[in-house]
Amino acid sequence: MWSRLLPFLIWWPDVTRASLRADALAGLTGAIVVLPQGVAFAAIAGLPPEYGLYAAMVPAVIAALFGSSRLMMSGPSTPASIVLFSTLAALAVPGSATYVYYALTLTFMVGLVQLAMGVARLGHLVDFISDSVIVGFSAGAGVLIAVSQAKDFLGVDLPRGLNLYEVVTGLWQRTAQIDWMTVEVGVVSLAAGLLARRRLPAVPYMLVAMVAGGVLAFVFNAYLHGGIALVSVSAAALPPASSPGFSFLLWQQLAPAALAVTFFALTQTVSISRALAARTGDRVDANQEFIGQGLSNLGGAFFSGYVSTGSFNRSAVNYEAGARTPLSSLFAAALLVLLLLVVAPLLSYMPRAATAAVLFLVAAGIIDVAAIRKILRASRPDAAVLVTTFLATVLLSLDFAILLGVLVSLVIFLNQSSRPRILVRVPDPRSPKRRFNTDPALPECPQLKIIRIDGPLFFGAANYVAERLRVLLARYPAQRHLLILARTMNFIDAVGAEMLARESRQRRGLGGGVYLHQVTDEARGILRRGGYEAEIGADHFFDHKGEAIAAIFDRLDRNVCAACTRRIFNECKTLPRPSRDAGADASVRRAPAHARAGRMGR
Repeated sequence: MWSRLLPFLIWWPDVTRASLRADALAGLTGAIVVLPQGVAFAAIAGLPPEYGLYAAMVPAVIAALFGSSRLMMSGPSTPASIVLFSTLAALAVPGSATYVYYALTLTFMVGLVQLAMGVARLGHLVDFISDSVIVGFSAGAGVLIAVSQAKDFLGVDLPRGLNLYEVVTGLWQRTAQIDWMTVEVGVVSLAAGLLARRRLPAVPYMLVAMVAGGVLAFVFNAYLHGGIALVSVSAAALPPASSPGFSFLLWQQLAPAALAVTFFALTQTVSISRALAARTGDRVDANQEFIGQGLSNLGGAFFSGYVSTGSFNRSAVNYEAGARTPLSSLFAAALLVLLLLVVAPLLSYMPRAATAAVLFLVAAGIIDVAAIRKILRASRPDAAVLVTTFLATVLLSLDFAILLGVLVSLVIFLNQSSRPRILVRVPDPRSPKRRFNTDPALPECPQLKIIRIDGPLFFGAANYVAERLRVLLARYPAQRHLLILARTMNFIDAVGAEMLARESRQRRGLGGGVYLHQVTDEARGILRRGGYEAEIGADHFFDHKGEAIAAIFDRLDRNVCAACTRRIFNECKTLPRPSRDAGADASVRRAPAHARAGRMGR
């Protein structure tokens, strides 16, 4: 109980002098990295730059203390920032006091939902957000980030909060207003960032880009009378106290965005923590991560921090820097405060074009071209989810895009689950033990159809399976007996059980029956409690194929067997050989060539 309420008690005994030194060095690296990131991500979110830095302080500390991952670092992130902006830009002017108030309220709501999900142990829900949704959303977000920053990169005055089409047309109509000095600052910043990322991987490329652009902008403004627009930063060393709103109408407006941000933030966080755990061998508790992230956002809402999530970049840097425990996040937050005391005055010299260049690099980094290619080539359903999510992200609201992507994923999954594969199985005489096979050239018993259903027999699949069985019986009416190999039919609900009982009644009326092999204990219990087992017949359930075949063989029409030349089963060898002029088998002779039509369930 104490480990869940105070999870830091688990790793605290592992703290040593050596680990403290390693965590302090990793924390210093993390503080340096988050300095330009916080400013950039706040720009994406439409917030004053200092709020991106505040989001890396108190929220990061709380997430480290109450989460289950030892190395993951939390704070502002690209997806949360862009979803927040897309939601709030329609409600208030970005950067205004009202806008900040709404952002803090949304942060509190996200934290509340995350905490509730963690307490309710709903950590498995993040598994419903597929990689295709994440990749599609990230690609769309990258496009939107790049387009939204184009105005600052070009020095063009354009209102904020416009959609993709309005931004593109607005830039096209204002090509004559492009400030080429601003463009030069942006290009130099972009080039410096790319060069640093390739040649100096140990140095934060964002910081290099901003410094290079800041120096050039200072020269242009001081000596060439340039009008390079600068970022207005008024960051305090310690995050000031703040308060979210508790208006019912406001919460009603922000609820869809809160749910979208919650699911995406938790998916990102759990994915990062699991990836780090795979490298270190640590155990990750998704429910505890939910609780840690929820508490971090609840706390952040009262200390000027907007939505905080796990960060891919900072967590990777933290791992590479040699961090041992979550104390590295505490060191990073404390050192960020010290850095602000020194660096805050210099942040006011940072040009917007340099920030735009950094965000171009961020946008390019979150568009995973390799993953997109793999998904498009590998699976049509996954490709449909990816494309749908991408288009919805670019053309519609981002919170709706995430929910739509999840909905499409579930619809495709349910559609596939509702159409389980149905394979016709026949004993192979070429095998010493007559193993069952799906070879279309193998002959079938003229009286017995043997099928395997690959998938759950639940309410969504029952009608489909019943229709396939009806088609098979109509095509081969002599095959009144049906043996279902149910080992791969891992679940049966009441609707599926009723369908089996109905099929059994129909075939019994025709002189046949339904038989089941290796039904799972759970499914057998449902059939028994609902009375369906009695309808089908308790003696129609078998644990071994040999027992099933022997029992069904005794119930076959001996007149048909006497005329059959196929000898499908071992039991058939006990029958007398039919005369050459026997014609009783002729009516079913062509059945084997078409029996593989049972694959129609694919």
